[in-house]
Amino acid sequence: MAASASMTITFWVNGSQHQVSNPDPLLTLNEWLRSQRGLTGTKVMCGEGGCGCCVVMVTHPDPANGGTVSYTLNSCLCPLCSVDGWTITTVEGLGGQKAGFHPIQRRLADFNGSQCGYCSPGMVVNMYGLLSKKPQPSQQEVENHFDGHICRCTGYRPILDAMKSFAVDADPEKGGCIDIEDLSKHF
Repeated sequence: MAASASMTITFWVNGSQHQVSNPDPLLTLNEWLRSQRGLTGTKVMCGEGGCGCCVVMVTHPDPANGGTVSYTLNSCLCPLCSVDGWTITTVEGLGGQKAGFHPIQRRLADFNGSQCGYCSPGMVVNMYGLLSKKPQPSQQEVENHFDGHICRCTGYRPILDAMKSFAVDADPEKGGCIDIEDLSKHF
């Protein structure tokens, strides 16, 4: 009689180490974060990687160069069993009411970029990922980085105003965006 193989994965979430034995290959990182760790800031909506509300930041070994690679990903598409050796940052790991808000979270609030708040965590972590790679992005790079993120409440304007305010070419008076009413003045 053959013994069944056992697998334990080890990974870090917001600085805390976790080990999971024999993870279900159908269990997503999103489901695990929400149900096992209670990290409900990472939302779930479409389950297909199209809305962006489940975005987390990940860092893992890069076999190509022997270092590490960091990027944001849709946790609803990531099998938990694939995160062995990874470091994962959720919106709770960036900041909150008790520990203090991250500058991106504060900026989103200052620009009135959150109504229902459902998309906000994914937007914040997505911007964190961009700023981690490129601390001084252009406004266009910020806008391009938000492909695949859906907001059903604000119409994106205050969200992009907040995020573009981090751009190197941002207009400090307007948060980096030309208001639609002012378009004719800029041509």
